[in-house]
Amino acid sequence: KRNRVITYIARNAVNPQNGLPHPVTRIELALEQVRVNFDPFKSVDDLVKETVKALRPILPISFEERRIAAKFPMDYAARAYGAVSGASYVKMEKNEWQNDGSWICVVSIPAGMQEDFFNLANAAAKGDALLKILE
Repeated sequence: KRNRVITYIARNAVNPQNGLPHPVTRIELALEQVRVNFDPFKSVDDLVKETVKALRPILPISFEERRIAAKFPMDYAARAYGAVSGASYVKMEKNEWQNDGSWICVVSIPAGMQEDFFNLANAAAKGDALLKILE
C-alpha cells in the first residue's frame, strides 16, 4: 500500500511553487522524515489523505488538474484519437474533427501527468501535435 500511495501522490500532486510534479524519491525521503504508518486495513484514499496531511509541513504539495488543448494533423489524427482516448488518466472534455481531417481535443488530466500526456501526444503524432495548456 505504501507504493500505491506514493505513486498516487506522484501522479496527481505538484509543487505549487513551480508547478512541477514531485519525483517519487522526493516523496519517499519526505515520508521517512515524517514516519507515517500505513495501516493495511485502510483504503488507499484514506491513506493518501493522512499522508498528504503529514507531508504538508515538509513538502509543499497541491492537487491540481490541467486542461490542455491538442490539435493533431490529418496524417496522425486516427492514431492520436486512439492513444488519447485510451489513456486511463485522460478525461476528454471536447472532441472535434475538422474538415481537413485533423482532430482537435480539450482534455483534463492530473497536473502530475502533464509530461506523460505530452510524450503520449507527440509519440502518436510523431512530434507534429500542437499542444497548449489552457489552465
